[in-house]
Amino acid sequence: MSTVPFKTIPSGLRLPGSFFELDNSQANTAQANQRALIIGQITAAGIATPNVPIISGGVGDAATQGGASSMLANMVSTYRLNDSFGEVWYLPLSDAAGAVAAVGSIAFTAPPTANGTISLYIAGIVVTVPVTASQATTAIATAVAAAINAIPAMPVTASVTTSTVTLTADNKGLCGNEINIQLNYFGTANSESTPTGLTYTITAMTGGATNPTLTTALGNLGNMTFDFIANPYTDTTSLDAVKQLLNDQTGRWSWQQQLYGHSFGSFAGTFAAATTLGLARNNQHETILPFNGSPTPSWLWASALCGQAAASVRTDPGVPLQYLPLQGVLPPPVASQFLPSQRETLLYDGLSTFTVAQDGTVLTENIVTTYQTNAQGVADNSYLEVETMFQLMLEIRTLQAMLTSKYARCKLADNDSKPAAGSNLVTPNTISADIIALYQERTDAGFTQNADAFASALVVKKNTVNPNRVDILWPGTPVNQMRTFATLVQFRLQ
Repeated sequence: MSTVPFKTIPSGLRLPGSFFELDNSQANTAQANQRALIIGQITAAGIATPNVPIISGGVGDAATQGGASSMLANMVSTYRLNDSFGEVWYLPLSDAAGAVAAVGSIAFTAPPTANGTISLYIAGIVVTVPVTASQATTAIATAVAAAINAIPAMPVTASVTTSTVTLTADNKGLCGNEINIQLNYFGTANSESTPTGLTYTITAMTGGATNPTLTTALGNLGNMTFDFIANPYTDTTSLDAVKQLLNDQTGRWSWQQQLYGHSFGSFAGTFAAATTLGLARNNQHETILPFNGSPTPSWLWASALCGQAAASVRTDPGVPLQYLPLQGVLPPPVASQFLPSQRETLLYDGLSTFTVAQDGTVLTENIVTTYQTNAQGVADNSYLEVETMFQLMLEIRTLQAMLTSKYARCKLADNDSKPAAGSNLVTPNTISADIIALYQERTDAGFTQNADAFASALVVKKNTVNPNRVDILWPGTPVNQMRTFATLVQFRLQ
């Protein structure tokens, strides 16, 4: 006869009455809260404590914590265009000691001969300034500088010397070199053209040097999980710091921590520069999306990609991260967009790809990790797809929740034992049956596949050295992603 597995009500209780004990071992259906972490620099106007993670209270809060024109505030704003609901935290960084701010300029050299409007784009943010015929270039420069400084999110500060507007990045470091300056980005299709007679010279932003060091900030994340990390940097030192944070041996993917997470970044540069970067990386917990020529800086591409990935993965990590619109980023000009053959090469060099729709929307194409070879240097596609990493993350957590809920306080016996139902005694075979049943549920729900093969290959046994330990070989297969249709059109003529 089976017994009721009470854990706190003693069997010899003599007090009369009705007594109730709660047991949640069969009730745990919770899922982990999948947080996003946005790493970004703040300005002197920001009130956040550098290197200390803080939960986001929204776009307005990001402007307060980081400074309205800061990298951090702009990244949060772009992230929220792509993921409006998920929990977000900041990791605020101060500019590095000794860092240098990038500087650029716009010199107006001749006045307009007709009325018109200047459509100036800085880091993808449009600044419109009306001008009149014969208006002095000094007056135009003053008006342009005032219009730039009137935009709270503008990542530069403008100053005027006679007819030249000098732009200085609000955050010091390499990030300022990516701040694009141009007129008439959308051109005549958006009624943008340089006023007749007006001439100017643009000097690109340059001279920014020294990114912040991430070691202290990343070390302050503690044991809180962050499944989606928007990384604004692609210099080797910064990428390696995040790689160390997430590594399988001692980092967040190790057996000691079991915190997991994935880094999303972007890279602004030519096809050749992108492939050079990709071939130098090899990390299954890192994604880099390259582009060439977009007015939007790479750290905003990174936050847009991270936001779209987070929104999709939270719903179902098996659904491919393709055809997702990256809101808040402007596409490169057609001449600078990577060709299909180039994108195929990028995907073999550890880099992700995108396409541009007819209306100018940037759409993800294939989002991969930078993992390319195993420890022996042999080509390895096991960790190629980002979806695989998030699928494994989910299945590990699902199995962990079942094991820790159901077997939190049980006695362990060999398989030749025949414990009565409710006796609180388990065997490896009992655990094996529960794991197989859970896997079948996951297969029926569309997260895993090949349930029969899984049941045949599953190993659950007592450890030969530690009799209080059960060793499990979990031979699961996540579902695949529907990416490609290959069709041979073998037509006939009559």
